[in-house]
Amino acid sequence: MHSAAPKSALLHLSVLVLLFALQFVLPDYHHLAMTRIMVLAVFAMGYNLLFGYAGLLSLGHAMFFAAGLYGAGMAAYHLGWSVPAAFLAGITAGFVVSLLIGLIALRTTGVAFMIVTMMFAQVAYLASLYFTTYTRGDEGLVMPEAARRFDLLGLTFDLTSPTVRYNIALALLALAVVVCLSIVWGRMGRTLVAIRENEPRTLMLGYDTFRIKLKALVVSGMLSAMAGSAYALLFAYVGSSFASIQYSIEALLFTLLGGAGTVLGPLLGTVAMFYMIDVASAFTTAYLLIIGIALIALVLFFPKGLLGTVRERWIKWLP
Repeated sequence: MHSAAPKSALLHLSVLVLLFALQFVLPDYHHLAMTRIMVLAVFAMGYNLLFGYAGLLSLGHAMFFAAGLYGAGMAAYHLGWSVPAAFLAGITAGFVVSLLIGLIALRTTGVAFMIVTMMFAQVAYLASLYFTTYTRGDEGLVMPEAARRFDLLGLTFDLTSPTVRYNIALALLALAVVVCLSIVWGRMGRTLVAIRENEPRTLMLGYDTFRIKLKALVVSGMLSAMAGSAYALLFAYVGSSFASIQYSIEALLFTLLGGAGTVLGPLLGTVAMFYMIDVASAFTTAYLLIIGIALIALVLFFPKGLLGTVRERWIKWLP
């Protein structure tokens, strides 16, 4: 484990405690917004594991998010599965899809990898539009009442309750943080960084880079699918728009804004992007122009993202 792990662990724990405390003071709108942000941050963390640490630029991560979304949503809607079973079905779907796609896409590198992942994601998006008998396409599926409540460990959880939704999203975010930290602090994390910096040399040192990258892609896909499963069940809606390339690009922007290759960067980036769009859209319909200017300023003044630049200049021990 990294020598700065105790300080880092305390920082991450403090952030999670702060998020827990915020629910008691946030107005209703921001309470719901933070619930959505935490779920999307898990998606961005999954993306960051592949892009920020392994250096693999994917434009197909919406496919993994959608695998979890549809895996959980269709299991609950069509098969009547309970919320925990549907949630696990979504994660399993993400595992299967990421493993199959990884075995094919990782035979390419660089721009080719980006294009291949984008093509597979587009196929998944078109499939969600084509099989409308099951997916309802853009219209989407609204989760039945039975999928809004579930029993676990002798307790009953009501997903129509904002407090329950918030704390489930926070628990999933905490799980994602633990998974990412365990990888970053471990041998696999150091190997991923070595692959990102110089894959031929890492290969020459005897590491099976294909297997390590595949493992990273599968973990990344499962985290993204976990976010998709949670989104479907917490917000009771599944639609094909979540499989579009826009969601892959959003995960990339969340990561770049917060700082690629930092565990908390995707969370910070998701918060910043969400509220930039929210505030800008309240003043003008050309809010994307404002977002574009903000991203240009980011490149100029924070070239490694907000948290990435903080780590480079001031807090060297951030993971």
